Amino acid sequence: MASDLPPPAPGDGSGDVPAAPRLPAVTERFVLHWGEMGSRWGVNRTMSQIHALLYVTGRPMNADELCEQLGVARSNVSTSLRELQSWGLARVVHLLGDRRDHFETSGDVWELLRIVVRGRKSREFEPTVQVLRELLAHPEMARESAVTRQRVGETLVLMQTLSAWVDEMLKLPPETLVKIMKLGARIQGLIRGKPKS
Repeated sequence: MASDLPPPAPGDGSGDVPAAPRLPAVTERFVLHWGEMGSRWGVNRTMSQIHALLYVTGRPMNADELCEQLGVARSNVSTSLRELQSWGLARVVHLLGDRRDHFETSGDVWELLRIVVRGRKSREFEPTVQVLRELLAHPEMARESAVTRQRVGETLVLMQTLSAWVDEMLKLPPETLVKIMKLGARIQGLIRGKPKS
């Protein structure tokens, strides 16, 4: 229903540009929601909104158009585009007759998932594994309590196991991943004693 759709968004408060043209209602809601989810995951709202707009429209856009569509400052868009490129979530493309850089993202949602998971793994997971290894190898670890040594060791085993599992899942084609997810749901149902659906 139209009443479920938000009014035009003023941006995120960091140098808003007034009077942005309204996006189509569904596109706008998708972009605004993606921005909200991004901020909950610790990602800049504008960066998330730019990525959502590039993804959902499926066409390259230049920085000026992104500023106009989202109603945010050029500096904010430029910073967000650099970050999206560093993640591999946006790339520069050129259009005939236009000297400006345009930006696009993959239209394959599974490829985007892989990029995000690989990025988070390298930025967050792998440094944690490295710190845990260093802690276990530290000469002072022997002075820690048995409980501390055990829990640091168990945490490392958990992180390494999850890391190896993620690596294996990222190698699989989307069709196989979907089958694994469905199989996992069926196994959970059997374990809990739910009837087959």
